[in-house]
Amino acid sequence: MASSAITLILLSLSCFILLTRPSASQKTTIVQGEQLKGELSANNSLFTLRFQETAIPERDLRSYLAIYYTYESSYPVWVANRDAPVLGTSGILTIDGNGSLKILHDGGEPIFLYKVQRPSNTSATLEDSGNFVLHQVNPDGSKQVLWQSFDYPTDTLLPGMKLGINLGTRHKWFLTSRRSSVSPASGSFTFGVDPNVTNQLVIRWLGDVFWTSGPWQRGRFNLLNDSSLNEIYKFNYFSNENETYFNYSVNTAISIFPMLRINSDGDLVGFRVNGYNQEVSCSFPYAGRMIPVDGCVQQKLPECRSPEDISKFTPHDGYMSYNGFVEYSATENLTLQDCRAKCLNSCSCAAYASKYNDDTGCEIWSTTAGFRRTSSDGQRQIYFIGKGKFILVKFIFTKETFVLMQNKWWLWLTIAVGGVAIIPPVFSFCYVLWTKLKELKEKGETRIDQKTLLNELGGNATERQEEGESELHVFSFEIIATATNYFSAANKLGKGGFGPVYKGRLTDGKEIAVKRLSTNSGQGLVEFKNEAILIAKLQHTNLVRLLGFCIQGQEKILVYEYMPNKSLDFYIFVSSRKSILDWKKRFNIIEGIAQGLLYLHKYSRLRVIHRDLKASNILLDDEMNPKISDFGMARIFGLKESEANTNRIVGTYGYMSPEYAMNGIVSIKIDVFSFGVLLLEIVSGKKNNGSYHHEHQLNLIGYAWQIWNEGCGLDLLDPILKEFCPQNVLRCIHVGLLCVQYHATDRPTMSDVVSMLSNETMQLPEPKQPAFFINAVAEEPDIPDSQSDNCSINQVSISVMVAR
Repeated sequence: MASSAITLILLSLSCFILLTRPSASQKTTIVQGEQLKGELSANNSLFTLRFQETAIPERDLRSYLAIYYTYESSYPVWVANRDAPVLGTSGILTIDGNGSLKILHDGGEPIFLYKVQRPSNTSATLEDSGNFVLHQVNPDGSKQVLWQSFDYPTDTLLPGMKLGINLGTRHKWFLTSRRSSVSPASGSFTFGVDPNVTNQLVIRWLGDVFWTSGPWQRGRFNLLNDSSLNEIYKFNYFSNENETYFNYSVNTAISIFPMLRINSDGDLVGFRVNGYNQEVSCSFPYAGRMIPVDGCVQQKLPECRSPEDISKFTPHDGYMSYNGFVEYSATENLTLQDCRAKCLNSCSCAAYASKYNDDTGCEIWSTTAGFRRTSSDGQRQIYFIGKGKFILVKFIFTKETFVLMQNKWWLWLTIAVGGVAIIPPVFSFCYVLWTKLKELKEKGETRIDQKTLLNELGGNATERQEEGESELHVFSFEIIATATNYFSAANKLGKGGFGPVYKGRLTDGKEIAVKRLSTNSGQGLVEFKNEAILIAKLQHTNLVRLLGFCIQGQEKILVYEYMPNKSLDFYIFVSSRKSILDWKKRFNIIEGIAQGLLYLHKYSRLRVIHRDLKASNILLDDEMNPKISDFGMARIFGLKESEANTNRIVGTYGYMSPEYAMNGIVSIKIDVFSFGVLLLEIVSGKKNNGSYHHEHQLNLIGYAWQIWNEGCGLDLLDPILKEFCPQNVLRCIHVGLLCVQYHATDRPTMSDVVSMLSNETMQLPEPKQPAFFINAVAEEPDIPDSQSDNCSINQVSISVMVAR
């Protein structure tokens, strides 16, 4: 049955590739004198060559010419200028008049990929294998390879690439890791053949052997036993008088996008059908064991360090003073892994950290006394090394004891030697046992949490470790980490009370929004379970869809469909973006929100009070249709229940009804009040919490009530709107004022609201005085564009909890 599913996946992928093969107008080749700034596609459409911009924190925008799998484009498989990035987006690939292949860019010398010795007729083609080849076209029409990307691999090995050496030219084929998950620059690990034993593969770290496969014997690497490098990746070894190399092939039923990549930690990572998989990992080779396994080579440490020290580093968010501070030169190009090694090899080192947010650079400290913990955004992680505890045994000697020791000195010598010999194994055994028990406990807690949540979901969730089609999935942490590029800063969409939110892409290309509970969040398992259970049981076109969740160790993660157009507040409160939402779109958004609330209050399996309806919790899909999000604060009512009291006031001031904010009374009418505020904000393009009267400092509700009584309701309309129906606008303002009336009994239900908005002939009652306030706060300005990233564009906005 599993093989049938895999076959179906492959057939679907094949059909997709055939349907999306490039047309005749799409480029697979560039010729002499031509410039390329767009894309170059392989004929089979599996690979794409293009310039990719990378936003590295604290650095300028940089561009790299790279080759990607077209349908799995989270990481490039080859980068032309990894150590010579183009600043900005000015990069152009060209073949000049002499036939040289080079990258042109503003403000710098050309970057030559290949420079011809004498003028030639050349062309460059991206082949179906992912190899980018520069040919010399001879007068008879034949082609000669001058240069190819397969001869200069970066960090990824594709089928057909070589790892080895050309014995004639002494050119070596090997991989070099990235500097970090963000920066594609050359790192400190290499992967290739061993120059001393050419029939084995080796990973080196700053020149020293880090891992070895063992010699190639009888079609296998003899140190790897049951490793996937023997079983899944079908390696072949070739050696003659011209060259010596390894290459590999892999069954497409195992890997649709075959590759082997060496990452910035020195791990070999492969791509399976269900996601990325670590094929070789020596990052922590001594955690809980005293000898290296699977080819990992024990690293040399000074006498002041023990192998267990490698696993004792713990991360802390905050900053350090300059006491005992050492900063390494930027020219050393150190990675986070290199920085840890620097610390381990210095007996005085107590902590280390990357200098930059892209996990590059290195700083170490000889003391942790100057550390200050902080919960503010943007603080890097500083790694402390744990100090071992030693037991001092005190002997009290008496005269009798001394005489006994003199007479039985050989006995005491035997006891002492035996005691010294047995202590290390006992301590090692205890440490291993403690580590295993801790792992089992964490796994047990994770399984209990998952089972509890699955039971409460009523069978709507499918427990599985890979992505697929189902109502709700339990994702593994590894798949989420891979999808978000290991929670890189470049993928961060925003942060709320629950924690940071990241954009991700699953291996099938589906974009997702990942909400990760932070350790210092004011919210926790209650809100996490509340949101997961609620959204899993609610299905409506105007509610955001939960795809799944992850509970693993301390990690609690919710996975949502990705909303490409961000949230409503991203548009209506920013002057430069208001015009994107014309009146037709705004009215459609108003109707959509009303339909979503009506479903929650009346037609869902549960009667749900949202309690935190606001502009930042209204997400917009690719067609600007609204979807209500963030159900962490929602309250479930019985179908016959209409009102309740709470001692815990949550939500956002400005959207709270008076009876809820002051007395904690919860009913469907508090959502109606929030909807009325939101409706007036959509019409006016202004925030309710601002002040809109030069004398009385009225908020938006008070201002709307005043101009309505003066017969000037259209003055509330956002002045940027030029085309609108006056009757339609006035009706919306009328409905909004009905929804924000002071007494809950005077407010309509959402059924009434939907009828009022859709039925233009329906007679509306006159609104009574709404709940508004008079304050002395100046009017809030529009949110500037430069700060828009902080304005709840996180696709799954989180509200601030406010205690009464």
